[in-house]
Amino acid sequence: MTPTQVQYPWRSTARTVFQVFLALAAMWVLIIEAAGIDDTNAIVAATVLFSGAVNRVMALPSINGFIARFIPWLAAEPKAVK
Repeated sequence: MTPTQVQYPWRSTARTVFQVFLALAAMWVLIIEAAGIDDTNAIVAATVLFSGAVNRVMALPSINGFIARFIPWLAAEPKAVK
């Protein structure tokens, strides 16, 4: 069976963009404080860790069900046509 990311690549892209947006929003203060600092390792690490955590949570069946019901444009698969 073909993975949904392959069947619906725009949905995967939308989910990824949403996850990165959440990651950046969560660490905006760090980004501002680090603007004058040469060390960006903490920012990169926080982005990757938070994005990975959000990705994992969004993959849980209960969360995916919630997303499919209340935020369908972020769902892994579109609603079935009846």
